Formats: sequence, structure tokens, C-alpha cells
Amino acid sequence: MSNLQFHNDLDRLIEVLPEKVKKYISYDNMEDVIEIVLDIGRTPEIRHAGGKIDYLGEEFVSDNDIDFITSRLQEFTSDNRSGIPGTLHRISAIRNRQGKIIGLTCRIGRVVTGTIACIKDICLMNKSILFLGRPGVGKTTKLREISRLVADELGKRVVIVDTSNEIAGDGDTPHPAIGHARRMQVTQPEFQKDIMIEAVENHTPEVIVVDEIGTEAEAQAARTIAERGVMLIATAHGNSLENLIKNPTLSDLVGGIQSVTLGDDEAKRRASQKTVLEREKQPTFDVVIEILDRNTLAVYKDTAEAVDYILRGWPIRPEIRKVDKTYETEVKEETPLKSIPEEINRLEKKIEPNESLKFSFSRQKYVEEVKGFKKVYLYAVSRTIVEKVIERLDLNAEITRNIEDADIVIAHKNFAKGGAKVLSTANDYRLQVFYVKTNSMAQIQKVLKEALDIVETSQTLYGYYDDTERALDEAKDAINKILAGAELVELTPQNQHIRKLQHELVEQHNMTSKSVGEGSNRHLRIVGGKDFR
Repeated sequence: MSNLQFHNDLDRLIEVLPEKVKKYISYDNMEDVIEIVLDIGRTPEIRHAGGKIDYLGEEFVSDNDIDFITSRLQEFTSDNRSGIPGTLHRISAIRNRQGKIIGLTCRIGRVVTGTIACIKDICLMNKSILFLGRPGVGKTTKLREISRLVADELGKRVVIVDTSNEIAGDGDTPHPAIGHARRMQVTQPEFQKDIMIEAVENHTPEVIVVDEIGTEAEAQAARTIAERGVMLIATAHGNSLENLIKNPTLSDLVGGIQSVTLGDDEAKRRASQKTVLEREKQPTFDVVIEILDRNTLAVYKDTAEAVDYILRGWPIRPEIRKVDKTYETEVKEETPLKSIPEEINRLEKKIEPNESLKFSFSRQKYVEEVKGFKKVYLYAVSRTIVEKVIERLDLNAEITRNIEDADIVIAHKNFAKGGAKVLSTANDYRLQVFYVKTNSMAQIQKVLKEALDIVETSQTLYGYYDDTERALDEAKDAINKILAGAELVELTPQNQHIRKLQHELVEQHNMTSKSVGEGSNRHLRIVGGKDFR
């Protein structure tokens, strides 16, 4: 909004204020003001965005001052809100037990542009978006700007369901800040759900915008809208996605939660209790955005996956975006596979013999990037070990809990017969299934590399990972010797990274290991029990 437009709108608000308040208001100190507060028997206040409060004079607000303001406003609705036609200002009333107005909060509405530049790419994806955040962080401001973007730049039919006229301002003519979007006013908050459905049935919208979904009925109306193929942009009560999941009234917005009793095998595979919480259905909203503050957003691009991870207790990191930056969804063209050997040969010519260890890692990453990212579904395979292998070797893969989202399946050979249903589903989705013989680090690492098409054509180029496997096999042989009665076994010297993997393998077998020796001779000593001799 231009300064001229802001001043014009502010003049409309100042006009309804009594003279003893008006004379203390200056445009110079109004740029960051959130609201003007008037309570009977107290000094008028101006509240700034940073928490600062300015007091307007020394005179207290009287009954006459409140009457002066309310006589110049439209009648307050059932939610004790009113406004000034043609502006975004909102005046809210506080009443005593007899219904008399004893306080007013004059919320200053302003058009702030550029607040959605950082999520413009998401707004253009035609997906339903839910905004979460505490009051005052700019949820409604973003709805207003998105409405204009989608209506004007994309040319879509946008209908705003405007409860209390907070998005498009008061009066019969919507504020120009919403562009060519249409606005349906809601007379009372409890009718919001009905107007949402009416908008879909009567006005053929492609996009519906709703502020503050707060009841179960409104959540059901939102699902009805989404199921009819209409894009939905909304805000909801709640600071974070995790809080929303725990809210029984609104959890349906992100798929709902149900208690599920697992079978013994499935509970063992998940390493969880037999009764767990799972997502009940597809979320109403495809994307959830938490507004952390006015300049920082946390974006969950796949609501279903984020909810599943949170319910499982898996770590999930949203994408953090800053308002003053722009982001684009990159569409990368994959390099044809036939070009890999040529590129590898070109790089190999540049390698000095003593650089082979360093190069093995970068080449492996190059091959993975060309091959593409993989989602792995596990059946009866240790998720903890797989995660460690992916992390240690920096593999371009992640574990998924839904087989329909997977690119490959890794299953334990001993459980293949019992997992006939899983394997049948994998066959239906035409997924490759790879089998591990044991849940050991070396075995899982070997199968993962096979599954990700990491072909070891050169021992020189892949020496790092060959050394790792050989070292883990040596540790496994040593463990077997201890189990057969040996008191201790000393392994060949290894670097710190490989020794750490060997330590972890030994711990899995309830044995003790210790690094001994100095420098290049440092190696593991393995014994049974907890004490060294």
C-alpha cells in the first residue's frame, strides 16, 4: 500500500475518534502501530509491533468517548466486531455483564505487499495450503495477498469467505487489496461453515479463501470443499503442526488420528508398542506453513508425510523460508545414464594415485545424483542400521513408511514368506525387492549399494567403501572368535571413521571394544564382557 493510501485509510479511522485522542495522533509514529486501545477509566493507548506502548495524554476515557465512537460505526455483530467501510480497520468491543460497551480495540488494517514472495512458487502449485501461527503474526495479511495473486496473476475464480470482513474490509465493496477476487460476507461466525459450502455450490470457484477455521463443523466443510476439487487457502487456530495434530477438533484438517493395534510381527518390525497412533485419511490440506514470525516461515510441502513422521516419532525438518528472499521450485533435467561412463573416464584421467581415497566419495555422489533420489521401504530390516548406513555413506536415499511411496523395497530373507502381502503389494507397484540375509551393518550396506545402483567397477575408485566392508567383515570374524572362546582379538589398524563403525558392530553383540595404539597403528581390541584385561 502506498503511503498516500495508508494515510487516507488512517484518516477514516481518526475521524471516528474523540478530539482528546485525535490530537495526540501523528502520522510520523503510526507506521508500525498495531492498534489503538480505549478502556473506560484508563488512558488511551497506542500499541506498536515491537511491544512498545504510547499513552495518549493524561485524560481517562469516559462513557461519552465510547458513545462518540460507536455512534459513528456500523452496528456491532454477534462477535462484537465492526469496521469502517472501504478500509481494513477492525474495531472490536469489550462489554460488561449487562452488555454495555466499556472498551474498544481499534485494529489498524494495512496492505503489506511482498509477504508471500518467498512462497509464491508454492501458491502456484494449485495445492491447498493451511497457515498456522499465533495471533498477530500476519496470517490474514498473507491470505489477502494470496487472494490477489491467484485472482489477478493466475486468472482463477477466487471466492473469499470473509467472516467479520477481516480479509476484504468493511462495507459492500471489497477493498482493492484482494484484486479481482470475490467476497462473500458472513453475518455471524457460526455461519461460516454454511457460507463455505454455499460458495462452492452457487459460485463455481476454483479457489476458496477462509480465515480462522476453528470448529469441527468448519473442518468438515473444508474437507467437503477439497474433495470437490477446489483449491483451499485457509488459516487455523494453532501455533504448529504438532499442536494441530493433537487438537481433536481440528486434526481432521491434516488427516485425523486413529488408534491402531498392530500384529506381533509388525510391532516388532517397527520396534514400537502394539497400540500406536496413525493418520486416519488423506489430509484436507496438501501443504502446511507455520508462520514463526513476520519474517520467517516453516514449510511442510507434504502434509501426509509430515504427520506420519510426527506420529512415528521420526525427525522431520520443515523447509525454513525468509520473507525477504525468493525461492523457486527447481526442475532439474536428469543426465542421461549413457553419459556416466564418459564423465567418469574424464574425471579418472585427472586423478593422481594418492587422491583415490578422496575421489571415491565424490564420484559415488555423482553417480547417485545422476541415478536420482530413492525412497526405501523396509520389511523386517533394522531401520536404525539402515539410517546409519545412509548417514555414514551420505547416500542419496531416505526411508519411507508407505510402500506406495517407495522406489525400492529391502526385506529380510528369513521373513520373506511371512511378508507375502508386502511382497505382493511391491509386485503390484512394480517395485524391485532386495533381500538381506542378516541385520548386520556390512550386509545392509552391501544390499543398499546394490539397490541404489552403485556399481563398484574399480577397486581404486571405490577403495574407501571396499575397505569399510573388509574392516566390518574382519570385526564380524573377530566377534565369532570371541563367541567360540577366544579371550580377545586385535584387529588391523583403521582410520577413525571405520573404527567407529566397528565399535557399533561390536556393541550390537554385547561385547566390549577399545581403540589402542598410536597414529597409523591405532586399531580395535575386542573382548567379551565389560572389563579389559
